[in-house]
Amino acid sequence: MNVTKYKDSLPIPPVLKPINEGEGFTYYKVEMKECKVSVHSELPKTPMWGYEGIFPGPTIEVESGERVYIKWENQLPPVHLLPIDFTVHGAHHNVPPVRTVVHVHGAVVEPESDGYPDAWFTNGYQQVGEKFVKQVYQYDNCMNACTLWDHDHAIGITRLNIYAGLAGFFLVKSEKERSLNLPTGEYDIPLLIQDRTFNQDGSLYYPKQPKEPVEELETSIVPEFFGETILVNGKVWPYLEVEPRKYRFRVLNGSNSRFYRLKLDRDQYMFQISTDRGLLPQPIGIREITLAPAERVDIIIDFSNLGGKRITFINDAPAPFPNGDAENEISDVLQFRILPEVVYIDTSSIPAQLEQLPFLSEKNAVKRRDLTLNHLKDKYGRELMLLDNKGWDAPISENPKLGTTEIWYLINLTPDTHPIHIHLIDFQILDRREFNVDKYNKEKVIEYLGPSMAPEPQERGRKDTVRANPNEVTRIIMQFGPYSGLYVWHCHMLEHEDYEMMRPYIVIR
Repeated sequence: MNVTKYKDSLPIPPVLKPINEGEGFTYYKVEMKECKVSVHSELPKTPMWGYEGIFPGPTIEVESGERVYIKWENQLPPVHLLPIDFTVHGAHHNVPPVRTVVHVHGAVVEPESDGYPDAWFTNGYQQVGEKFVKQVYQYDNCMNACTLWDHDHAIGITRLNIYAGLAGFFLVKSEKERSLNLPTGEYDIPLLIQDRTFNQDGSLYYPKQPKEPVEELETSIVPEFFGETILVNGKVWPYLEVEPRKYRFRVLNGSNSRFYRLKLDRDQYMFQISTDRGLLPQPIGIREITLAPAERVDIIIDFSNLGGKRITFINDAPAPFPNGDAENEISDVLQFRILPEVVYIDTSSIPAQLEQLPFLSEKNAVKRRDLTLNHLKDKYGRELMLLDNKGWDAPISENPKLGTTEIWYLINLTPDTHPIHIHLIDFQILDRREFNVDKYNKEKVIEYLGPSMAPEPQERGRKDTVRANPNEVTRIIMQFGPYSGLYVWHCHMLEHEDYEMMRPYIVIR
């Protein structure tokens, strides 16, 4: 798409106001609506779907420990914006084409409020899915301060609903975090990075496959999807005017399949202060950060000595990751334009200590699970991704006991890096280790080919999504709770998740 880069300013999603703030709880109502969005001033407006009718959706800000109720309402039209593949499990002709369910990614919630893929509902709840469909979700927010996000999770069409626009920030804040004197207010900015392709009329493009492979059906299942443009907060290649001072950026990779390896084009240091689920023990000085789909990172950039200059956030991650095609790569992301002077003196800080983490010990683990990531072909010759070589409807095989600690060995037999997300809990990465894939395929034996590799410093915090690299065993450790019941774990490359790299798991009492 041939549009002028860095012509439009970066929008900041508004903070949603609650309907009611009662004694001990806060209540919101969020409507999903079709809307028309200006993604670039040189393009016609784009029909999209948005929470509260905007894209991205409004930011929801809550306090750690605050009980929040949200009524998610589907007010979308009966026809989908994008091509539906009716060969995909959960998206056959016997269910409505437009259905939604909301997952707050990273939230610690009971199963009924987690956004289970089969708990979908249609406009006005005229039709509902098979599992515990609720009109009002409860979020107790029993977690530390962290950057989360809400997005659609309907089975078989998650990739389409999120691509259509159903995503937004969900921020958990706390007094403890405020006491650290980090940049705040207008200097604390969320950045939702996504890729999209647009038709000449401004409408969203999502690929259809030809009819031949699937008899007489057109399909929209592709191995991965990579858009031609980069959007930040819903705007194509925007710029942001900043003062010469410190800023906090909450960076979220909300793309379907694209990874980002972000750096500043002046090779300037950034200071990472968090991972997916909260603050690190100490800030880390970094020159680049890799984010898989759904991963988040909070960084501080100090523009103090750069008044009047321009700096660009650039990306050099291959697509697919890690061994992609050069034609899929996009380098430009976001431009910072530093004003000559500050408005107010910058009194924020980058403290030496942030938050003490309760690291989990391997000796406390009661179970090890060996779980494969598999790359197969379906009956039409299309790529089919599975977890532990099982489809969505296979009997549940992961059943950790409430309160226990487990170590999962993610054995990647595919050529892709997969961002594996586990609902309900956060985990810590223990290590990665190269292994003999051929021998495993033949004998189901793990033969290591190299030493154990500790996680990167940027990953040594609370995580809910981990990059499982090809030809490696990635070990993660987690404690299951505080709730029991039915949840899911899956690859967060949305094309993989829909077909069919997602499995239920159950926490038992």
